[in-house]
Amino acid sequence: MQQIIQQFSETIRKAAAEQTLLRIRGSGSKDFYGLVLIGDVLDTRALTGIVDYEPTELVITARAGTPLREIENALAGGGQMLAFEPPHLGPGATLGGCIASGFSGPRRAAMGSARDFVLGARIVNGVGEDLRFGGQVMKNVAGYDLSRLMTGSFGTLGLITEVSLKVLPVPEEDRTLRFTLPEAAAIESMNKWAAKPLSLSATCYVDGALYVRLSGATAAVSASHKKLGGDVVQDGAAFWQSVREQTHSLFAGAPALWRFSINSATAPLEMGRQMIEWNGSLRWIATDLDPSTAFEIAHKAGGHATLFRDGNKRHGIQRFSSGLLAVHKKLKRAFDPHGILGPGRIHADF
Repeated sequence: MQQIIQQFSETIRKAAAEQTLLRIRGSGSKDFYGLVLIGDVLDTRALTGIVDYEPTELVITARAGTPLREIENALAGGGQMLAFEPPHLGPGATLGGCIASGFSGPRRAAMGSARDFVLGARIVNGVGEDLRFGGQVMKNVAGYDLSRLMTGSFGTLGLITEVSLKVLPVPEEDRTLRFTLPEAAAIESMNKWAAKPLSLSATCYVDGALYVRLSGATAAVSASHKKLGGDVVQDGAAFWQSVREQTHSLFAGAPALWRFSINSATAPLEMGRQMIEWNGSLRWIATDLDPSTAFEIAHKAGGHATLFRDGNKRHGIQRFSSGLLAVHKKLKRAFDPHGILGPGRIHADF
């Protein structure tokens, strides 16, 4: 495997010398996301395999090209899981793509984001250097946490070759409840319940119904159910799968899909058919909005808007403040001084 990493390093060094643009890619399940996709493809799928997994340590280390399904199956065999519930969004999704995209699923509000579970990473930067950051233990505070910086970078800072992740035990029970509520009442309920000692692991409001998932020990789940009420959804796992993988009808055939990350208590946004997750802080809006209008509405609601999908058109991911843009540019120059790795994917200026 070291020979493969060395080949990647040489390819990147040569590209930097010749100013050849490169695009880091696994299975391509996240190719829909971004401003532009340019450069010769650097396929990571040769970097495959679980390097180390000991269930008692609650840590797994694997190479970037390892199929995400393989990771999840290995963890399931040890009674454990990736607690941030990463979406695959396509067959063959890889661990590297999971971390490079930084996407998290329905459990994110209760358990944390993908970035929160990254303990260490090995990368090849934009000048071909083979670097390691972080480690393989949960208590690792030495130096800057550059391994987590790779999360959500979409291959624009370096080629992830290996990742160490914290994992957690699978809950004894998952139970999904359904409540028929107006949108405003659902938002109020999600925020109120999130502040209470309940076994909440996910919330989702769509098409007039609020879905609540309880996870944990059976006794705790039953106690929370008793406090909340609601009707039990018999196939709750299938519902959450449709939310996580965006196979729910809300996502099908939408003219465009906007992702609003805003203050959780924000009143209903009258902007088309919506799905509300993460106790009200994540709102998927299936409608064709003018980007400037969407950005302004999200800003007033204390957050930001992202054009997540838009067919074959690409209007940009989101609007950056001047300060945030300056930080991104500095990071890009530090990791990829020649600007050869996925330029323009996250922003036109880097």
